[in-house]
Amino acid sequence: MAKAPVLTPQAEDFPRWYQDLINKAELADNGPVRGTMVIRPYGYGLWERMQQEVDARIKGAGAQNAYFPLFIPQSYLTREAEHVEGFAPELAVVTHGGGKELEEPVVVRPTSETIINEYFSKWVQSYRDLPLLINQWANVVRWEMRPRVFLRTSEFLWQEGHTAHATYEDARDYAARIHHEVYADFMTNVLGIDVVLGRKTARERFAGAINTLTLEGMMRDGKALQMGTSHELGQNFAKAFDTRYLSKEGSRELVWQTSWGVSTRMVGGLIMAHGDDNGLRIPPRLAPVQVVVLAIKGEDAVAKVREVGDKLAAAGIRVQVDDRTDTPFGRRAVDWELKGVPVRIEIGPRDLAAGTAMLARRIPGGKEPVAIDALPGLLPALLEEDQALLLRQSREQREERTTDVRTVQEAAEAAAAGNWARIPWADLGPEGEAELAEDAVSVRCLVAEDGSVPETEDAPGTIAVVARSY
Repeated sequence: MAKAPVLTPQAEDFPRWYQDLINKAELADNGPVRGTMVIRPYGYGLWERMQQEVDARIKGAGAQNAYFPLFIPQSYLTREAEHVEGFAPELAVVTHGGGKELEEPVVVRPTSETIINEYFSKWVQSYRDLPLLINQWANVVRWEMRPRVFLRTSEFLWQEGHTAHATYEDARDYAARIHHEVYADFMTNVLGIDVVLGRKTARERFAGAINTLTLEGMMRDGKALQMGTSHELGQNFAKAFDTRYLSKEGSRELVWQTSWGVSTRMVGGLIMAHGDDNGLRIPPRLAPVQVVVLAIKGEDAVAKVREVGDKLAAAGIRVQVDDRTDTPFGRRAVDWELKGVPVRIEIGPRDLAAGTAMLARRIPGGKEPVAIDALPGLLPALLEEDQALLLRQSREQREERTTDVRTVQEAAEAAAAGNWARIPWADLGPEGEAELAEDAVSVRCLVAEDGSVPETEDAPGTIAVVARSY
């Protein structure tokens, strides 16, 4: 009798496959309050690796980490009208504390532009204090009506950067720097996802921003996922909070600002961009465990896998030894495949006798015997090959499933078929964008003809990338 599949096949029911994988790979559980999640150790290990990689790039761009309160006075949000209007449906508001009604309700942090500006207005005195580049790693709460683990939850983890600059040009360039040097570099070279970089339309941009830069990834079902955003805030929040500096010429000037963030949504993107019917496929540069060394059975095999594990760790490989010979080998192999560890090294009595190990590669698939002594020298190059393969597969899928169209109807049909469409923005415009929205199709971003980010929404030759999205 054929063994039942561990996961629902993607082609049969992609959302069910996604939920199956989260459960079977022990990534997360639903929390006790609707829309919340409990991130399990393996899932949190992925997030920790993302944090480490992104944090290093943020610091490389000159920003420093800080922390601001979870509770924000409700009056802060009302100072910037567009901002509070954009977030009002998602706010969680605390009205009682310590058994008493609060004099002023407080909002549980949905994002921190308002409270950070309250302190920027105190910290910034002169042009010598600028640019002020701050980032925080935190949780935020946005009350979600249609939750999905990692993708849309009422509470999620993220980083949010907030900066103040002396000029519009400096703020614009810094938002673009984060977009390219931090987010795009990480998503392309670590996550292995060939994201499209563009700017949001006025309809889609962040509430209170004058421009939003986005990174859009194609998932394996053809839908788009917004992987991260970087916003030019102009002087909207500076006006609301009177965040000014004394210029070299002695005048009091408003600062120009940016904000930018990525979240645990990236874990969902990782799952849906690379996972297959056998489970996760984790890019080697990201993987908390790049290689797992399994003992099939026997004390000699256990001793050898521990020895091999030590040698691989000494070679700089993130390795885990699985010597649980009291658990059936087949079950352990399936579990590691589900978890997407890039390479499995399997060693049993027969392998020991031959001086070899069985090497199984999760990303391209396939198994082959290799000399045990050759593993430390062989594996780094194989891991880099597999990293490059994931990125190439991501790029090829997006190119194959993206079509050029000329009409709103053609764009809607392409999106309904699980593809992306590219249509000249001049042919679509805000009216066509609104028409697409009626069919749950959105303009994911605007790009220039050469694939770069257009300087303005109305720049000649601007292309709208259209898709259904998460």
